[in-house]
Amino acid sequence: MHALSDGSRPAFGSGGEVATLVEFLGYKREAVIGKALGLPEDAAHRPGVPSGTSLTWLVKHLTVAERFWFAGSAIDDMRTASALTGGDTVPDLVASYRRAGQESDAVIAGWTDLDQIVETPANGRPRCTARWIIQHMITETARHAGHADILREQIDGTVGR
Repeated sequence: MHALSDGSRPAFGSGGEVATLVEFLGYKREAVIGKALGLPEDAAHRPGVPSGTSLTWLVKHLTVAERFWFAGSAIDDMRTASALTGGDTVPDLVASYRRAGQESDAVIAGWTDLDQIVETPANGRPRCTARWIIQHMITETARHAGHADILREQIDGTVGR
């Protein structure tokens, strides 16, 4: 956010609904990324809960979710699609997640009406409005950012954004 000519800053949300939603989504994406960066690979891959969730799994899962909801990528099972492989590294996963976010933002930029219905593609995504998709991904990303906060604190005690 840049200062105005009188030195003040515009109010949060003053860019309109789409800009505000994209800003929230971007903020949460970067919160997740920040939790995954700066750790040894083994620590980032280490599950912190019995379900097997790790920081790297969260990043990959959110990448898959972005591509499912915004790009219409076909996914039979979200958990399977989010499974880590031996070659998945933190830098590669973060780069892929950032690319997915940029691709999603480009899709959002092409939507002219948030009330428009995004028809069900072959991937099985439900029929919903563009607004619903954005809000869903903000919620999903925020929820997983909270998980990432806890996992990172368990690993090295780092708290906060």
